[in-house]
Amino acid sequence: MKKTSLIALVITTSFLSGFALKTAITKQNKATTMKKVTGIGGIFFKCKDPNKMREWYKTHLGFDTNAYGATFEWYEGADSTKKGQTQWSPFAETTKYFEPSTKDFMINYRVENLEALVEELKKEGVTVVDSVESYDYGKFVHILDTEGNKVELWEPKD
Repeated sequence: MKKTSLIALVITTSFLSGFALKTAITKQNKATTMKKVTGIGGIFFKCKDPNKMREWYKTHLGFDTNAYGATFEWYEGADSTKKGQTQWSPFAETTKYFEPSTKDFMINYRVENLEALVEELKKEGVTVVDSVESYDYGKFVHILDTEGNKVELWEPKD
């Protein structure tokens, strides 16, 4: 009877240890395989005269500009029916939008599952500048990279 109990205990312990190990590995893989950035959502930069800059790019490089800059539409390689866009926008050199960064540019990255990503970034010690805001065209939040550059993260409503 003692031998049977011992075998049952060893089997149960082995099973539970294996289950715990599998759970730990799965959680670790989810954390390391979480899709973060899926593309460039926009390029924003400061200039002396945004209107003149938009007009120059329209005239000389054919940008289809409007008051916000230009929007480039494209289709995803993995799903050629899924359309995306990248925004190009000149800002006045006096804009406060890039603060607290002192740089003359800001990159917007397209991401999936913004709330989960923000929680992961907070755990990793990344500075999150503001809270997630939702608009008709997606969710946004701003973070600072290691050199203090403001980075905009965007989960589009594609």
